[in-house]
Amino acid sequence: MREQLSDEILGKAYDSKLMKRLLTYVKPYKKYVVLAIFLNVFVAGLAPLRPYLTKIAIDTSIANKDYESLTLITALLFISLLFQAIMQYGLTYFTQLMGQKIIYDLRVQIFSHVQKLALKFFDKTPVGRIVTRVTNDVESLNELFSSGIVMVFSDLFIIMWIFVFMFSLSFDLSLITLSVLPALFYATFLFRRKVRESYRDVRFHLARLNSYMQERVGGISIVQLFNKQKRELKKFKGINKDYRDANIKSVFYYAIFYPTVEILSSLAVALIIWYGGGKVFESTMTLGILFAFVQYTEMFFRPIRDLSEKYNIMQTAMASSERIFKLLDDKTIIPDPEKPVKLSEFRGKIEFKNVTFAYNEGETVLKNVSFTIEPGQTVAIVGATGAGKTSIVNLLSRFYEIEQGEILIDGVNIKNMRKEDLRKLICVVLQDVLLFSGTIKGNINLNNSAIGESEIKKAAAMVGAHNFINNLPQKYDEKVQEKGATLSVGQKQLISFARALAYDPKILILDEATASVDTETEILIQQAIKKLLSGRTSIVIAHRLSTIQNSDKIIVMHKGEIKEMGTHQELLAKRGIYFKLYQLQYKDQEITKTA
Repeated sequence: MREQLSDEILGKAYDSKLMKRLLTYVKPYKKYVVLAIFLNVFVAGLAPLRPYLTKIAIDTSIANKDYESLTLITALLFISLLFQAIMQYGLTYFTQLMGQKIIYDLRVQIFSHVQKLALKFFDKTPVGRIVTRVTNDVESLNELFSSGIVMVFSDLFIIMWIFVFMFSLSFDLSLITLSVLPALFYATFLFRRKVRESYRDVRFHLARLNSYMQERVGGISIVQLFNKQKRELKKFKGINKDYRDANIKSVFYYAIFYPTVEILSSLAVALIIWYGGGKVFESTMTLGILFAFVQYTEMFFRPIRDLSEKYNIMQTAMASSERIFKLLDDKTIIPDPEKPVKLSEFRGKIEFKNVTFAYNEGETVLKNVSFTIEPGQTVAIVGATGAGKTSIVNLLSRFYEIEQGEILIDGVNIKNMRKEDLRKLICVVLQDVLLFSGTIKGNINLNNSAIGESEIKKAAAMVGAHNFINNLPQKYDEKVQEKGATLSVGQKQLISFARALAYDPKILILDEATASVDTETEILIQQAIKKLLSGRTSIVIAHRLSTIQNSDKIIVMHKGEIKEMGTHQELLAKRGIYFKLYQLQYKDQEITKTA
């Protein structure tokens, strides 16, 4: 299981190469960084200024009973607080603004890159993992950019200013304050190591939990159908328990670390009061300096705690950036040619010449496939499951690259065409229709403004979808749920045909497009198909041989090879594979009629 989720395991807590690459996203917004650092210097300096003003108030104003100067110092304290609040607002606003702009750019880049990846990438990568990259992992980087990189400067500047004020007041007390630092550094080092281990376990068990939830919710119908709810709940409780325990372990280390810091802080204060109090008794130190040092000590340990939090942000960001860059660096992309060829005039001739192809190395799916489809012809491809029918469609659309041979359209190798130009010529209607959340209208024209409402309605009417759409409450503006959950299989298939017709493709491919519809809907679709195929070069993949009898040519595939080719009557006369397939389906129909 750990191997399957290895990408969830953390790499280095800090990686200079990853950080250098992350900073390239900051470069366009360097003015925000410069402004934030400038504000940081002043905000960090204002906080340590207050104990110094308090020291003056005690040693000068109160000691001399100077009410006027005490009022002045009180006013200065108030002004410094107000000024700090205003600058803190500006600092927070600009750092968060910068973070959101960077995250916006990064999400756009990831989504753009994902859309360019070939289908081979998606064959081996779970959808949930890709979604996690764009959501959770990018959000982790948001914390780094808005609360991590720039705000680290704030903590460092505060510590620096505290040192400046402390050493300017008393060298002895400064050394006593710093005497607890070795113990603090050791506690911080131990905390980082333990938290890193526990955080790794938290991420691992969270990945298990997400994976399990996604799979079971996706297959909820199977879980309910086979009454597996109790068993699945038991498994979920086990995974959830591991996740809970990992979080509790992480909380335990925090519960130890923060009190330890408080104890060390209190110890430092106690040493200052003990040593400084003696100096006050000896009149070698003022009460104001002692009081200021107590404040500085408490103030000093606050950024130390904050830096520990920044370490966790850094650790999460490094892990997330590693996964994000792994996705962005994936080169599973089918390249466009440097000098693309455009078809001057489309005729519609398709040629496969000695095409060999394998999805995985050593597992050949198509072997030396050759055939020609003349302009305007309708060619059907039949064969058993796994014969290579759909692979032909995938290769023609250039979703995958072939190993050997050529695929030509009007004599032009598709490798010499831009993918965009090639796919504008082709429309594929699949058995499993994908509808996007939105409206019926938006699913027909895919929000292409060039296809107006009149064309949408005309296409829907031609395929027989207009009647059922018109009966919906909102008609063509009816909301479509995710994957078209509220529509029947037949209705979704009719919408996919209307979509194909609205885009008016030059090459039409029907991949088992009528396999999942009822007889009544199939009659409607068959009538639409006749209109749809007219004047177009078409490829029809079908299991129901009765739907392809009028094709100009039928290609019979078997184990990745073309075994037979001809018209319906020619293939029946050969009494080969096609004849056996036809005879088998005929017998099945006879049995169904008898039943």
